[in-house]
Amino acid sequence: MYKVFVNESPLILTNEKPENSVGNVFLMQNDDIQYAITSLSKKLLAKAYIYDPSEHLLEKFSSKIPIVVAAGGLVRNKKGKVLFIYRNDKWDLPKGKLDKGESIEAAAIREIEEETGVTGLVIDKYLKTTYHIFKRNGTYKLKKVYWFSMDTKFKGDLVPQKNEGITKVKWLSEEKIEKALENSYLNIKLLFHKAEEDS
Repeated sequence: MYKVFVNESPLILTNEKPENSVGNVFLMQNDDIQYAITSLSKKLLAKAYIYDPSEHLLEKFSSKIPIVVAAGGLVRNKKGKVLFIYRNDKWDLPKGKLDKGESIEAAAIREIEEETGVTGLVIDKYLKTTYHIFKRNGTYKLKKVYWFSMDTKFKGDLVPQKNEGITKVKWLSEEKIEKALENSYLNIKLLFHKAEEDS
C-alpha cells in the first residue's frame, strides 16, 4: 500500500479491495486515475483508492503518471533546531529533484545547500519516502521524495533561494516547529512523527 497526497487528500494505492467504500474506489486505468486525482484536487472526494491486484502497484501507477524523483532533509543544528524554508505561503523542508547521474544522498545535500545556504551537512539516516501529485504544464506528475535526517555545525547566514520561490529560511525550535507544522504539508508532518518514533 502507498499513500499519495493530492492537494493534501490521500490517494491510496492498494492491492486489497477496500471494504465499506462507496464511490471512491477506482481501477489502475488512465481514465480512473485521472478522475480520482481531479476529484481529490477539487475536494470532491476526501479520500480515494486505486485498486489493483498486482504486487507492483507503484511501478504500474508511475507508468501512467510520470514520476519525478527528489530528495531532501530534516536538518538539525548543534542547538537541536530544525531547518525550514517558507515557499508558496507554507513552511516546508528543503528538497529538490535529482540531476542526471546523481545519487539520492548527493541530491539531498546539494538541494539543501542551494535552497538555504547551509553547508557541512552530514547524513545521519534515511527517514522515509513520501509521495504527492503535482501539476506541471497541464500534466499530473508523481513526486517521490526520499528524506534523510541530517546534522550540521553550520553557523553562517541563511540564504533563501529566491529564484525557487523561497522567501524565508529559518532554524526553528521545538515550540516553533509545532506552530510551523500547522501551516505545512501532511507529508512534512508525517516526517516529524517518523523522526519521533525513531528517536
